[in-house]
Amino acid sequence: MRSIFLLFLISGLFRYSLAQEGFCSVPSESKSEKHLYWKIYDSTLYPLNLQNLPGFTRSVYKRDHALISPESHVYGPLPDWINTLGAYLISPEMGSHFIMYLAKLKENSKSGLPLHDVERFIFVLHGAVTVTNAHGVSHALKVDSYAYFPPNFEYSIESDAPAIIVVFERRYAQLPNHVPEPLVNSTDKQPLLETPGEIFELRKLLPTSLAYDFNIHIMDFQPGEFLNVKEVHYNQHGLLLLEGQGIYRLGDSWYPVQAGDAIWMAPFVPQWYGALGKTRSRYLLYKDVNRSPL
Repeated sequence: MRSIFLLFLISGLFRYSLAQEGFCSVPSESKSEKHLYWKIYDSTLYPLNLQNLPGFTRSVYKRDHALISPESHVYGPLPDWINTLGAYLISPEMGSHFIMYLAKLKENSKSGLPLHDVERFIFVLHGAVTVTNAHGVSHALKVDSYAYFPPNFEYSIESDAPAIIVVFERRYAQLPNHVPEPLVNSTDKQPLLETPGEIFELRKLLPTSLAYDFNIHIMDFQPGEFLNVKEVHYNQHGLLLLEGQGIYRLGDSWYPVQAGDAIWMAPFVPQWYGALGKTRSRYLLYKDVNRSPL
């Protein structure tokens, strides 16, 4: 009975998304007032409002994957951060070798440093932050901008007004004669890369040189586009859906997903995505690279 109920629920959601503006849409009069990526921090299932049902969540945790939807976020103080709350979405307790979390910076907020030998990547989802290194050199980051900090690099992330960033951290895998450099940049400055056999658009936010042991991809799908390859590989993924909606296959399960959803994919879990709705899908994807599985 449970599987039949879920089948009818998913079927109803997608039928409604085709007839209306999509199951994760909002009334048209409010769209003009919203900012890029607003659904990540103000997600809704309008007009069904399923997230308001007692006990309802789309979040799932399994041995080789997890889907963490916004109604499941639990915020608490971040160690050594000032006026900042964080929600950990992916962590080693799941089986990952990295962490991914949302940080909500309030007025007069300031970051702490990661643990020794831990590198950090940040991407701005809302508002703006200022990154300052130990020499006093500062960079202002707005929405769609990002920064990478090598392990044991001294810096601070500060904000005078509310802002939200997504943060990735992992213990750096050393490689002789290769040292990563800090960088600050924005998505719109990254070129579109060739994706042989695929339709989606791809940008890589970090250099592909051996000094970097992971990369962050921005992937764009127009409605109806999908991954051609049904991927099964040794890399781990951490994903945050920035815009749009679609369906994600993880293992033997199929999940309707929308902006604001986070996904962890363990090595060798079968994975596939198809974009639905009337607007593009965009997601941010962590991927470990340039190191042997041994």
